[in-house]
Amino acid sequence: MEETKRQKQVGQLVQEELSDIFLREGLTMINGGMVSIAGVQVTPDLMEARVLLSFFKVPTPDELLKGIRERTPELRNQLGRRVKNQLRRVPELYFHLDDSLDRAFKMESLFDQIRKERESREDGPEN
Repeated sequence: MEETKRQKQVGQLVQEELSDIFLREGLTMINGGMVSIAGVQVTPDLMEARVLLSFFKVPTPDELLKGIRERTPELRNQLGRRVKNQLRRVPELYFHLDDSLDRAFKMESLFDQIRKERESREDGPEN
């Protein structure tokens, strides 16, 4: 289902504010790794927001995600103070791991493998 204009606006607002909150709370650089908010998807009723987190060089992404999920009420409270004049209700936050970068790397390696196989067939002995 296509997102409405309002869903996109609220998603963008939540993403911008949460990014700033993460920066101020020191959640962007952890254990030499980097955390960023890749995107926010909001339900049609604007009551739930799925926050996609992207981790770069984080040694234990599952543990970090669990820690962030434990801080959800605190993060939602801070978000509420920031958007109280723009939204009637602050959406419930659900944090998920954004694995699109991993999938892209995997697809790229598969394409390289296919390319090498084709080249080896073209260079191989002819029957």
